[in-house]
Amino acid sequence: MPKFMKNLSAQIIMAMILGAILGSFYGKGLGPIGEIGKIVITLIKAAATPLLFFVILSSILTSEISGKLGAKLIGITSFNSICALTIGIGLSKIFTAGESLSQIHSTMTTPEQLAKYAGQKINFIESFKAYFPESFMKPFVDNAVISLIFIALILGFALRRVRNIGTPEEKLLIEKFTNFLSLMTKMFEVTLTWLVHLVPLAVLVVVAKTVGDYGFEPLKGLGYYLGVGLLGLFIHVVLVYQAWLIYKGIPLRVFWRKVQTTLVYAWGVNSSLATLPLTLKSLDELGVSKKASTLGACVGTNLNNDGILLYEGMAVFFVAQAAGINMDLTTQITAALICVMGTIGIAGIPEAGFITLSLVLTTVGLPTEILPMLLTVDWILGRGRSVVNVLGDMTVSIALDEKRDKIV
Repeated sequence: MPKFMKNLSAQIIMAMILGAILGSFYGKGLGPIGEIGKIVITLIKAAATPLLFFVILSSILTSEISGKLGAKLIGITSFNSICALTIGIGLSKIFTAGESLSQIHSTMTTPEQLAKYAGQKINFIESFKAYFPESFMKPFVDNAVISLIFIALILGFALRRVRNIGTPEEKLLIEKFTNFLSLMTKMFEVTLTWLVHLVPLAVLVVVAKTVGDYGFEPLKGLGYYLGVGLLGLFIHVVLVYQAWLIYKGIPLRVFWRKVQTTLVYAWGVNSSLATLPLTLKSLDELGVSKKASTLGACVGTNLNNDGILLYEGMAVFFVAQAAGINMDLTTQITAALICVMGTIGIAGIPEAGFITLSLVLTTVGLPTEILPMLLTVDWILGRGRSVVNVLGDMTVSIALDEKRDKIV
């Protein structure tokens, strides 16, 4: 296999082209194969939910940050996250790109499913009561994300308390349990990595079915969806990150010159985690202290996922618009909170933004049938998200640097 074909993005592009050719050639005879795309999404959701549980539980047990710097880190990342969600949700309401996806959504669902979703108004109060499980095991069976997050938080802080006041034997057991959690996390990370490599197959069959049934007209909406997504990421960088740089006294021209290699690498590998060594090198060249860069880019990297947050905040509303579903304010807030928790849990996983989007949609009662088609352009948005996440690591580190406070 040629080297470029081993790249997931290249595989998705080739799958999209091949799917269009097959759809044009065979026409409506390819209808049943569209179900394969839905199966891939179902498998990804099944593996992502327990991973989220193990990561949150492990993070509570292993994170040790001083109170002052920890509070400052949370404050900065929370501000950035609110800005990202506001931009994403705001653009979705201004441009209503979801309406351009309505034809695609209609190709991915049966008339019965469309009747179920059309005009639906999500009842937050009824949904909220379901978030509290009758037993600790039920959320695992039901794949209930919010309930699992709730349980992970309770158990995590309970174990921290036991570790602080327990006997040496109990502390040793908790240490072994923490190692077990790390093992389980890696296991599900590997599983998700394997499942993500099924994405080109899902793209191929979904594009083939859509083109076979409806031609190329439904694909035009994807261009609008992609354009609005990239616009949102650009706005966040220009308005939020550059504001932090100006506030901390770093000339914009100097910053962009020193980080350009790192950003190109982040676009290429599509991973903020894989870019971390270059991120730290760029921060060192900018004169950021080791303490601040370690805390902002290493410890706080799971909190610096504004690219994913902005994308999910926008995409959730686009999917609702495509399905004709009205979301009230409380449901919007719930979706935003799930986005935040999801990005904290599996930020280092390939296609993390897309994986957590499937969890968010399922949790707030939105349809996931359209997701395989969104995968056709997500390889571009995914790279944009990775670049923004790397910039988030850098700007948070700069904002944390006390040395910069003294200079200013």
